[in-house]
Amino acid sequence: MFSPAARLATKRLLEIRRALRPSLALASPAVAARSLSTALNYHIDSPDNNPDMPWEFSEANMKRVKEILSHYPSNYKQSAVIPLLDLAQQQHGGWLPVSAMNAVAKIMEVAPIRVYEVATFYSMFNRTKVGKYHLLVCGTTPCMIRGSREIEDALLKHLGVKRNEVTKDGMFSVGEMECMGCCVNAPMIVVADYSNGSEGYSYNYYEDVTPKRVVEIVEMLRKGEKLPAGTQNPDRIRSGPAGGNTTLLREPKPPPCRDLDAC
Repeated sequence: MFSPAARLATKRLLEIRRALRPSLALASPAVAARSLSTALNYHIDSPDNNPDMPWEFSEANMKRVKEILSHYPSNYKQSAVIPLLDLAQQQHGGWLPVSAMNAVAKIMEVAPIRVYEVATFYSMFNRTKVGKYHLLVCGTTPCMIRGSREIEDALLKHLGVKRNEVTKDGMFSVGEMECMGCCVNAPMIVVADYSNGSEGYSYNYYEDVTPKRVVEIVEMLRKGEKLPAGTQNPDRIRSGPAGGNTTLLREPKPPPCRDLDAC
């Protein structure tokens, strides 16, 4: 006998199937089979992303691979999966084809599924093409309250794309990232720069942005101009208040006795 929870889940699934059936009838079999859950991660072979494509780290990056592996015991090489995937993504222009994941698995001497499950879990790993400049808008509550939706709308409208689409010239794409730890400087975006491969890769925060400012940032990137990272509010220094500090204006006094056991 099924439990009440299982029966309820089955009932809900049947309701979803009935609701989707008209649209599924118009979809291709591959799309229809996957439309019941957009949350599932899957891979479909394509000409530029399939296991038969040759992929290997460059000579320079193989030196970095060896250096990364040296941080872990030889019987725990699989612990290097995240930094190795990150390096592979940098080398491949900002995204991870399945052949790159297979190369990482071979280096770590693990089954490929052990790499796939990491690459599909973390949203920082892109499994489809991104632009040379991948713009990530923070969508967590503090940034949302401070206008992150307007920031994203301004970027998408200016670039003429939808979220996770790449511009026709291959220069830009826009995605969403959850909390980046700069809530005091909300709203903020990150620019992942893949324009110069792993050697020139950078991942910079731009904080206190406005819809106007993010468009300016895009155009500066397009021209190859160097951007000042951090807060974009000229009245702030790093995470300090606008207008300057009102407290902690001098070096703090040391405690009267640093040897607490002797006090």
